[in-house]
Amino acid sequence: MDHHSVFVTGATGFLGHHLIPLLRQAGYRVRALARRNSDTSFLAANNVEIVCGDVRDRDSLSGVMKGCAHVIHAAAFFRFWGDENYFEKVNVQGTVNVLEAAARNQVERFIHISSVAVIGLPQGNIIDEAHPCNPLDPYQKSKLYAEKMVKMYHEGSMLPTIILRPGAFYGPWSHYAWNRLFFEDPMRGLLIKINGGKHLTFPVYVPDVARSILLAILHGTSGETYNISGDPITHNAANRIISDLAGLPSFRLNLPSQVMLMFAQYQTRRANQLGKEPYYPTNLAKYVFYDWNVSSRKAHEQLNFTPTPFEDGARETVKWYREIGMLK
Repeated sequence: MDHHSVFVTGATGFLGHHLIPLLRQAGYRVRALARRNSDTSFLAANNVEIVCGDVRDRDSLSGVMKGCAHVIHAAAFFRFWGDENYFEKVNVQGTVNVLEAAARNQVERFIHISSVAVIGLPQGNIIDEAHPCNPLDPYQKSKLYAEKMVKMYHEGSMLPTIILRPGAFYGPWSHYAWNRLFFEDPMRGLLIKINGGKHLTFPVYVPDVARSILLAILHGTSGETYNISGDPITHNAANRIISDLAGLPSFRLNLPSQVMLMFAQYQTRRANQLGKEPYYPTNLAKYVFYDWNVSSRKAHEQLNFTPTPFEDGARETVKWYREIGMLK
């Protein structure tokens, strides 16, 4: 077995675009799973071996990990709205299929990318790895169930596994979720905040998540779960930093949560009729109406993980928006 060989799922996604170059720079040989209709030019440019397959298709994973020492399972379906069965097929059954293939190949380390969101709602205290989990929506439920499958394989001595729970992704390459709400909406003139902008949010610079995966391979303890997030920051502070960097107005119109929730409920009802994700789905509320005081202390102590200061990550993200022409 080649100890510097890595098998990656989700290589063409947001995280993959930052992870793959980092793995290659660190000297790893990378084999990536990609669906037949995926754009794999980015992978080819990084000298990645590409195998066609789909985490939902158990048979397509037969033999694809042969010779790989490490598996990084980053493939997942993440949306604030969608069909519950599809979340289960990708995030739960897909994880089981990858676990099964990894166990057959007796890999040395299985890194599973989960999410801090599995807790459901913050309980008003610090969100560490011991925080109770009570997932509320299909995405959160599917990600927690996937974690349970990973732990089952570890406890059954079938695989040495590590679970990473990143915060809310931001950085170059994405146009969804945190990037859209805090970078793109203000660029479009949607200058709003909820409940005075005082709630804590939990952004993580995606290159930091990629770096944490390398740290987990090198220093992680099998069977452990690690939060991977930047320092919590208020909506007001994030808005101020982004506005200063991007040359946008610092003003934000304050909206009461009830007004925003009623609007989201209307949009979500319409979306369910039309079969198209709403701009403000109700599932977004749990992330913006509460304090997400996420702690990555365990990752700092055990993996030597230190997050990029928000202003530095935001500066690189704004620079990317200028490069692609979204910000003049």
